[in-house]
Amino acid sequence: MGDERWAYASAHEPGSESVPKVRIVLADDERLIRAGLSLLLAAEPDLEVVGEAANGAECLAIVATTRPDVVVMDIRMPVMDGIEATTRLTSNEFHTDNGLPAVLILTTFSEDQNVTTAMRAGAAGFLLKNSAPQTLATAIRALAKGEGWLDPAITRSLLRHFSSRSSDGQTVPSADIAVLTAREREVLGAMAIGLKNAEIAGKLFLSETTVKTHVHRILLKLGLSDRSQAVAVAYRSGLVRSD
Repeated sequence: MGDERWAYASAHEPGSESVPKVRIVLADDERLIRAGLSLLLAAEPDLEVVGEAANGAECLAIVATTRPDVVVMDIRMPVMDGIEATTRLTSNEFHTDNGLPAVLILTTFSEDQNVTTAMRAGAAGFLLKNSAPQTLATAIRALAKGEGWLDPAITRSLLRHFSSRSSDGQTVPSADIAVLTAREREVLGAMAIGLKNAEIAGKLFLSETTVKTHVHRILLKLGLSDRSQAVAVAYRSGLVRSD
């Protein structure tokens, strides 16, 4: 999935049909919320809502037929909640030639437990429902390009969660990498020995797009800004050794 595919439609001539739109599924048990989000996103020329679901089970069925790029997911829903639905959506069951759909958690709750649980489930972004309307479109575009998105309020919550300090003031390593999946730890270990995305893809038998997604999620989950910080965490945690 090349980044150029997601160039904003506003950068092109008005009425141009040459730029594929970012395809979106909305999952929220409140009909008014879904209607409002759909109306908001309809005003964006490069975004398209291709389905709406009132619970996680409906979401899975709709994603299976529409194959969206991004799923905007509420956490608390009946029948199947957003956490379970996200876990399913980020599994091989929903993998296509373009990779997996990216899940943006849209919630009114910023508690550590909700966010960290959703991270472990595979969500790529988190946004509070009281955010500015334009922020939603920006977050969706970021996820469509394989990037992560974290609401500033949630960032502060995560920093508190992962800022356990030892007596010498250093971050406790186990608190850092515990949030990563087994595959993400493999990717982090490969990053730490200096492998580039294409090399990691070859080593782990993944597509380069999938590796890029893993790298973004690693940085997001660990609250890091770049690969060099991720490498430092890998060595501090003992995931890789310098000898």
